[in-house]
Amino acid sequence: MITFILGGNKSGKSDYALERFAKCTGSKCFIATGKARDMSFRKQIMDHRMERDPAIPVLEAGANLHQVLLTAKEKYDHLLVDSLDFWLFSCSEHVDGEYLIGEVVRILSEWKGPDVVLVSCELGLGPLAMTREVREFVRKNGSLNRTMAAIADEAYLVVAGLPLTLKK
Repeated sequence: MITFILGGNKSGKSDYALERFAKCTGSKCFIATGKARDMSFRKQIMDHRMERDPAIPVLEAGANLHQVLLTAKEKYDHLLVDSLDFWLFSCSEHVDGEYLIGEVVRILSEWKGPDVVLVSCELGLGPLAMTREVREFVRKNGSLNRTMAAIADEAYLVVAGLPLTLKK
């Protein structure tokens, strides 16, 4: 089963994903995709770490999410990937970014493994971005989210801490 959870920044999407993940029985693994590049983001990552069960192993994916998924698939019953938008940002800085994105889409399209919860930011609900680079990233993120929603068995949008069912 693949569950896809979307939401805006600080919408409660990660909290909702963690609530669902906490109810899972069996072995679990948290796959982190964000890398702290400034003190504010470092604090946000630390806050997320404090909210998670310290007994759950954490794998850091960086741009190589496809490899981490394949490795974790063999060892755990449940995976939580938080967040695809940070992973996409890592891919955009990578020479083989389009290949990396394609590999994750391929792997998840053929997924025959443990339950996985994917978290992603839903961008583009506000004003049009001022720069070409940001507009391009918002479009890529929207395209990735559409693809993941199509692959997922369930999809939710979290707004103001409230999960709305998109697909079940």
